[in-house]
Amino acid sequence: MKILLASPRGFCAGVDRAIEIVERVLAAHGAPIYVRKEIVHNRHVVEGFRSRGVIFVDTLDEVPDGSVVVFSAHGIAPSVREEAERRDLRAIDATCPLVTKVHMEVRRFASEGFDIILIGHEGHDEVTGTLGEAPDSILLVGSVEEAELVEPRNPERLVYLTQTTLSIDETREIVEVLRRRFPALQAPPKDDICYATQNRQDAVKELARQAEVVLVLGSANSSNSLRLCEVAERCGAKAYRIDNASEIRTEWFGPHVKCVGVTAGASSPEILVQQTVERLRELGASTVEELQGREESIRFALPPELARLS
Repeated sequence: MKILLASPRGFCAGVDRAIEIVERVLAAHGAPIYVRKEIVHNRHVVEGFRSRGVIFVDTLDEVPDGSVVVFSAHGIAPSVREEAERRDLRAIDATCPLVTKVHMEVRRFASEGFDIILIGHEGHDEVTGTLGEAPDSILLVGSVEEAELVEPRNPERLVYLTQTTLSIDETREIVEVLRRRFPALQAPPKDDICYATQNRQDAVKELARQAEVVLVLGSANSSNSLRLCEVAERCGAKAYRIDNASEIRTEWFGPHVKCVGVTAGASSPEILVQQTVERLRELGASTVEELQGREESIRFALPPELARLS
């Protein structure tokens, strides 16, 4: 059995930035520090920070007045930022710049009187933050079925935006329904699905063409990891999402499996991939190859408030 590694895989620039922010805050301030929601959706990363004194909270009510708090990579509603200011919290914003771009688009279109259809998954942290920018102007659509039913107030002044971590193919199907129903529908100025999400989905399509089984390293609440599983299955492979190598089951690899593909969601560290490779070797895999994929060189600047932290 051969192991085939996707490229690119794992951490994207937004996740790298968010993790570096927490590392720098810990170094400058020391524990404890607070992070609202999970800094990124990966259990390994979160547990590692928790063991070093990072306290993850669901709401700012759990943060003592005057404390340092980091906002997660998924973005926040304006009401959260306002609450932090009222409470005199020392806030560091780790929102991915690509999510911030979507927030800016929401504010712009809402101020111009547009109805906004946000394509995304209800309850996801990113979607919750985006909805908070203009709740009276946004309609959330999460499926083709919902796209068939949505009723905007003004179909002639309508734009769609998307969660950054969606399946490209699924989003395309939803947009096709919306365009059929609302011919005046406008697209975002630039595609909202992030470059890393697109690159990883393209890589897993190639992986699934060659591998009978695809393993996706990613936590259950990682939207982009779940989408990678869906993409692999659409391409004909059996796909399994795992948090780590201990979740691999031997019955997934019958005698018909000649090649197993391995990839990782944008919030999963490379160490989990390497541990998975070692486990597959123990199960009889003999060779490891890496596919050629798009090279990623993007880096995002750190927030200026880090420099003011002492």
